[in-house]
Parts: sequence; structure tokens; C-alpha cells
Amino acid sequence: MTFFGKKVDSNNLEEKEVQGGFDVKQGVAKCVSGAGSGLKNVYETVKFKTTTREGLIGDYDYKFLFTPKIPFLSKSKKGEKNRSTFFAVDSSLPLLLAILLGFQHSLAMIAGIVTPPLLMASAANFDAQMTQYLVSAAMIGSGLLSLIHIIRFRIPGTHLYVGTGLISVVGASFSTITVFTTGLPIMYKSGVCPVSETGAPLPCPEGYGMIIATASLCALIELLCSFLPSKFLMKLFPPVVTGPVVLVIGVSLIQSGFKDWAGGAGPCFGRPTSGDFMLCPSNDAPMAAPWGSAQFIGLGFLVYVAILTCEKYGAPIMKSCAVVIGLLVGCIVAAACGYFDATPINEAPVATFLWTTTFPLKLYGPVVLPLLAVYLTIMMETIGDITATCDVSRVAVSGPEYESRIKGGIRGDGIIGSIAGLLTLTPCSTFAQNNGVISLTKCANRQAGGWACFFILMMGIFSKFAAAFVSIPKPVIGGMTTFLFTSVAVSGLAIISRNPITRRDRIVLTASLVLGLGATLVNNWFAFVFTYEGDNQSLQGFLDAIQLVMSSGFSVTGFVGVIANLIIDHDEEDGDDAKEQLEICSSSSSITEIDLEAGKVE
Repeated sequence: MTFFGKKVDSNNLEEKEVQGGFDVKQGVAKCVSGAGSGLKNVYETVKFKTTTREGLIGDYDYKFLFTPKIPFLSKSKKGEKNRSTFFAVDSSLPLLLAILLGFQHSLAMIAGIVTPPLLMASAANFDAQMTQYLVSAAMIGSGLLSLIHIIRFRIPGTHLYVGTGLISVVGASFSTITVFTTGLPIMYKSGVCPVSETGAPLPCPEGYGMIIATASLCALIELLCSFLPSKFLMKLFPPVVTGPVVLVIGVSLIQSGFKDWAGGAGPCFGRPTSGDFMLCPSNDAPMAAPWGSAQFIGLGFLVYVAILTCEKYGAPIMKSCAVVIGLLVGCIVAAACGYFDATPINEAPVATFLWTTTFPLKLYGPVVLPLLAVYLTIMMETIGDITATCDVSRVAVSGPEYESRIKGGIRGDGIIGSIAGLLTLTPCSTFAQNNGVISLTKCANRQAGGWACFFILMMGIFSKFAAAFVSIPKPVIGGMTTFLFTSVAVSGLAIISRNPITRRDRIVLTASLVLGLGATLVNNWFAFVFTYEGDNQSLQGFLDAIQLVMSSGFSVTGFVGVIANLIIDHDEEDGDDAKEQLEICSSSSSITEIDLEAGKVE
């Protein structure tokens, strides 16, 4: 890698020496000893990048990025492929291309970054100003914390690395949303969060602070797991255990997205016949209508169709940010039809940063078990995401180098999770959206990742941008988030299908999904099991924790899945089933290859 203009040898990767890694101790020593020559090298690098065609533009096929597939006009020739140069992790990258691809990465990430804080703010009944801060903080935190993965550094005095050394961008984890949507109602019920005289829930910054503080402590489990052998982790949490957890998380989130699609998940849901919320989002809102009205469904459906249209006909740069383009199309139509309320944008400050709004930090026992399940899920998702990133970045996907990146990634996520709460952020995890951008553009260079962090950081600092997200009508947000949440569920299905499903696997899957899907569809099924009304706060907290776990579909899915996977034995039929499925897959692949060679498949 290049550090202050100096080439740092990084070919020996293991937990000993890792490509794309930076040894803090040695790096500082080199910088101090060669400060003069280092500054000269920096000057020469900047001069080359800004004054020469090779350094500024290069010979990349920019036309490929911006060429859409126009119906009936765009015809790709047989065997024609994109011949753009592949830019490796630490190769030289033209400045313009680094900025352009960094911006593309940021657009691919932005929808996933802002969605969790919007939903968590809604669960805590925050006003527009506080919601805008959470959105800004999420983007600022993502831009700063992602650098831990991208830069990758070695812990002084050890052979342990933190980070992946790849374009691994982090953001608020979708897994945490369920903890908020199930934990905050219990806080309102127990008196932790305030309610009005009529029983309506009021903003609860105390509850938000409790969850993020507890999450920072629970993140240590992921940090500890990074020191365990990868084989042990994969045996304890195989795809048959983690896949259903991700699937149930996606299914549970779809409900929230669909409510917004039809008008909102707030007080107007259920179409009350009296009060200030007979219409969505409120009676005095612009273009208000009853929940489920045709115009709301149409707005969300417009976003849905726009996303699919981008995927079908869009240029590569459009495909990687199709969700954002769909959201933009919905916003344009909603603004033209008068659905926008510009008040939050007008009232928002020009700029903001972390800690301009703070929350009281305090541990809350009932959410410990669900948060532990969240971090174990995040850890397994991280392993899959890093593996995919290694694959598209054309670095090793097995051996010491790969193991080092996996452990460094888990270690980085654990540290990021512990820091996030102190930054007023919810638990963060590595996102997978960047893998599609890397695959399309053939650029795995970390300079593009650095520019992506810069753009995300700027979007967060300029709070008018965050306020614009807060002002977006709920049906438009719902059309976008439902698509994102369904992709989470599909990711769970993909994890489950990685290996042939044997009879034993079907039993493990069924055992975990029985309770997981049941608790997701009927989330109050366990609410009346405990009827304790005494003064023992410790006992009440313990009972609330059990209730929260049993009503959180993903938590009970994970716990039951781990236990079932450990106690149900393998038998001979499992091997026969797996062999038969592999033979079928192999046969199908052979047929496909023959058909392709014969020209039968276009």
C-alpha cells in the first residue's frame, strides 16, 4: 500500500503480515524518520494525479459506466464483454475515476444507511429535529468508522490486525431494528418511557440511550469471537443456523415497510375514527388521506417500478444505486403532487456533527439477550460479506490471507460496535452493497473506498441533506424500505441454500422457524405468560428479558437453531441426500454448458 507516498511491502498476509494492512508502530517511525522525503513524495503524487492525463483520467472505459440498455436499440454482440481494466486493492487509480467510483459506492450505500435511524426514530416517537440528527449521525458515523476496515492496521506489539483492507463500508445494522421495535413498547409499558395523560407515547430519548449503551457493551462478544478459530465459529453457526435468523429479520422488517407504504406505521395505522390521526400522517399534513388510500399505494408502487426499471435498462452506475434512483423518482412525483412538507428542511441547520444531540446512557437488562443474538448474527453476516468482497476483489478466498481478513473484519466490527454507542449510533455492520459496485466496475481499489467515506461524511455533516430524508412522504419511504427488507429475507434464503439441504437440516430449519416465524407473525403470543406485579425490579427485568427474547422472532430462531444443530445427530441418509443433490446440480450444470456451446441458449 502507499502511505504518505511511500510503498509499504504488504505481500505476506497471514495474521503475521497482511496485504492492505498498516502497522501503526512501524508506520509512525517511518514517517518521523523520513518526514522530508515523505512530504516530497506526497507533493510528487499530488502533482502526478492532478496535472497528467494518466494520473487524472487514465484509460478507463468511462462510456461503459454511463451506457444504458435502451429497449429495441441496445443490442449486445455475442461474446462482447466489458474490457475495462481491473484495479486491484492497492494499485494506482486515476483521480477522476477514484472520485467517480467513490461517489457511486456512496450512492449504493446511502439508502441502507438512513433507513434504520428513520425506523428507530419512529419507534421512539422522536420529532423531526431529533430524527434528522439520527440520520446525520448515521451517515457521519458510517463515513468515519468505515475507514477502520478500509485502512486496516495492526495492533502495536501483536500480530493481530483490525479491519479487512478492502472496500468494506459499514452502516447501522438492520438486525437492530427489531430490538427497538420490540424493546421500546416494553419500556413504555413498564414506565421507563413517558406517555401522555391520554396514554399516547411521548418521545423517549432515555429508552434510545439505554439500548445504544447496552449495545456498546454487548459488542464485546463479537470482539471476543474474533480470537476464536474460524472453523469453530462455522461449526457453531453454520448456514443452517444463521440463514433462518437473517430470513426472519427480513420478514419482520417487511411488516414495518409495508405499513409505511400504505400511509405510515404511526398513530394513523388502523384508521382511527376520531382524533388528530384520522388521516395519514396527520390530519393537518399536506395531501393527508386515510391509511391504505389508493394514492399512497400508488406512490410506493412507483418507487418499486422505478427500481426494477433501473435494474432492467439502467447503465451500470444506475444499477448499483437503483434503490436511490427509485426513491428520487418517488420524491419528484410526490413533490409535484404536493405531498412534501418542507418545514424540517427549512428549520434544519446548515451543518451538524456528532454529539450535537446526546442521550442518557444507561444499561437496560431486558435487551441484553436479544442484542447478543444480534451481534452473533452480525458476525456471521460479516463473514459472508467479507468472503464475497474477497471474491469480487480478486484476493484469496481461502488460506492464511483469507483467515486474516475474516478475523480482522470481525475484530473491526466488534470495535466499531463498542464505539458506535458512544457516538450516539446504533450497532453497525459491514454492508454487502459495495460488492455489486466492485463487480460491475472492476475496481476494488481502496482509494475509491476512501472517497466513498468522504462523500458519506459530507452528506451527514450538511444536515439539510438528512432533513430531506426526514421530509420524504411515508409511502415513498415504504416503497423503498420494503424492497430493501425483502432483499434481507432473500439473503437469508441464499445463506440457507449454500449447501445441499439434508433431512437433518430440514429438521433444524423447521425447529427454529416454527417459533421464529410464529413470534414474528403473532408478536404478543408470549406477552401473558408472566403475570408478576410485585416490587422486585430485578425479577421484573429478568421476566421482561425472557418476554423480549420470545417475542423477537430472530432471537428465538437463533437460540433454537444453535441448540437443534448441536443435539440432532447426522445419519447416513444425510450423506446420501447431499450426494444426490450435488449430482443433480452437477448434471444441470453440464446440460447448461452443452446447450450454451451448441448455441441453444441466447
